[in-house]
Amino acid sequence: MSRRRTKKKSGTLSISIIVIAFLVIMTIQVVQLKQKESAYAAQKAELEKQYENETERAEEIEELQQYMQSDKYIEDIAKSKLGLAYDNEIIFKEKDKN
Repeated sequence: MSRRRTKKKSGTLSISIIVIAFLVIMTIQVVQLKQKESAYAAQKAELEKQYENETERAEEIEELQQYMQSDKYIEDIAKSKLGLAYDNEIIFKEKDKN
Protein backbone atom coordinates (compact mmCIF):
# COMPACT_ATOMS: atom_id res chain seq x y z
CA MET A 1 0.00 0.00 0.00
CA SER A 2 2.80 2.43 0.68
CA ARG A 3 4.01 2.11 -2.91
CA ARG A 4 0.57 2.92 -4.16
CA ARG A 5 0.33 5.96 -1.90
CA THR A 6 3.76 7.10 -3.00
CA LYS A 7 2.80 6.74 -6.68
CA LYS A 8 -0.50 8.49 -6.02
CA LYS A 9 1.24 11.31 -4.18
CA SER A 10 3.92 11.67 -6.85
CA GLY A 11 1.26 11.59 -9.59
CA THR A 12 -0.85 14.13 -7.75
CA LEU A 13 2.23 16.28 -7.11
CA SER A 14 3.29 16.21 -10.77
CA ILE A 15 -0.25 17.09 -11.93
CA SER A 16 -0.36 19.90 -9.38
CA ILE A 17 2.96 21.27 -10.64
CA ILE A 18 1.73 21.11 -14.23
CA VAL A 19 -1.51 22.91 -13.31
CA ILE A 20 0.38 25.60 -11.37
CA ALA A 21 2.82 26.07 -14.27
CA PHE A 22 -0.13 26.35 -16.65
CA LEU A 23 -1.78 28.95 -14.42
CA VAL A 24 1.44 30.97 -14.19
CA ILE A 25 1.86 30.92 -17.97
CA MET A 26 -1.76 31.90 -18.51
CA THR A 27 -1.44 34.76 -16.00
CA ILE A 28 1.64 36.06 -17.81
CA GLN A 29 -0.19 35.86 -21.13
CA VAL A 30 -3.19 37.74 -19.74
CA VAL A 31 -0.94 40.51 -18.39
CA GLN A 32 0.83 40.83 -21.74
CA LEU A 33 -2.49 41.01 -23.57
CA LYS A 34 -3.73 43.74 -21.21
CA GLN A 35 -0.57 45.74 -21.91
CA LYS A 36 -1.03 45.34 -25.66
CA GLU A 37 -4.67 46.33 -25.33
CA SER A 38 -3.80 49.54 -23.49
CA ALA A 39 -1.09 50.34 -26.05
CA TYR A 40 -3.55 49.79 -28.89
CA ALA A 41 -6.16 51.94 -27.14
CA ALA A 42 -3.65 54.78 -26.81
CA GLN A 43 -2.67 54.39 -30.46
CA LYS A 44 -6.32 54.40 -31.50
CA ALA A 45 -6.97 57.60 -29.54
CA GLU A 46 -3.95 59.26 -31.16
CA LEU A 47 -5.06 58.18 -34.63
CA GLU A 48 -8.60 59.43 -34.02
CA LYS A 49 -7.19 62.79 -32.93
CA GLN A 50 -5.05 62.96 -36.07
CA TYR A 51 -8.08 62.03 -38.18
CA GLU A 52 -10.12 64.86 -36.64
CA ASN A 53 -7.30 67.33 -37.24
CA GLU A 54 -6.91 66.25 -40.85
CA THR A 55 -10.66 66.40 -41.40
CA GLU A 56 -10.75 69.97 -40.08
CA ARG A 57 -7.74 70.85 -42.22
CA ALA A 58 -9.44 69.39 -45.30
CA GLU A 59 -12.54 71.50 -44.60
CA GLU A 60 -10.40 74.63 -44.23
CA ILE A 61 -8.64 73.87 -47.51
CA GLU A 62 -11.99 73.31 -49.22
CA GLU A 63 -13.29 76.66 -47.90
CA LEU A 64 -10.10 78.42 -48.99
CA GLN A 65 -10.35 76.84 -52.43
CA GLN A 66 -13.95 78.04 -52.79
CA TYR A 67 -12.95 81.54 -51.64
CA MET A 68 -10.03 81.64 -54.08
CA GLN A 69 -12.38 80.80 -56.95
CA SER A 70 -14.78 83.61 -56.04
CA ASP A 71 -14.93 87.13 -57.37
CA LYS A 72 -14.42 88.49 -53.86
CA TYR A 73 -10.94 86.97 -53.75
CA ILE A 74 -10.04 88.47 -57.10
CA GLU A 75 -11.23 91.89 -55.91
CA ASP A 76 -9.27 91.61 -52.67
CA ILE A 77 -6.08 90.68 -54.49
CA ALA A 78 -6.57 93.42 -57.06
CA LYS A 79 -7.03 96.01 -54.30
CA SER A 80 -4.30 94.88 -51.95
CA LYS A 81 -1.55 93.77 -54.33
CA LEU A 82 -2.17 95.84 -57.42
CA GLY A 83 -3.81 98.89 -55.88
CA LEU A 84 -6.75 98.76 -58.26
CA ALA A 85 -10.20 100.14 -57.47
CA TYR A 86 -13.59 100.62 -59.09
CA ASP A 87 -14.26 103.86 -60.93
CA ASN A 88 -16.73 105.07 -58.31
CA GLU A 89 -14.53 104.19 -55.30
CA ILE A 90 -12.57 106.75 -53.34
CA ILE A 91 -9.40 105.51 -51.69
CA PHE A 92 -8.09 107.21 -48.59
CA LYS A 93 -4.53 106.69 -47.50
CA GLU A 94 -3.09 107.60 -44.12
CA LYS A 95 -0.17 109.92 -43.94
CA ASP A 96 2.95 108.63 -42.26
CA LYS A 97 3.33 110.11 -38.78
CA ASN A 98 7.12 110.20 -38.85
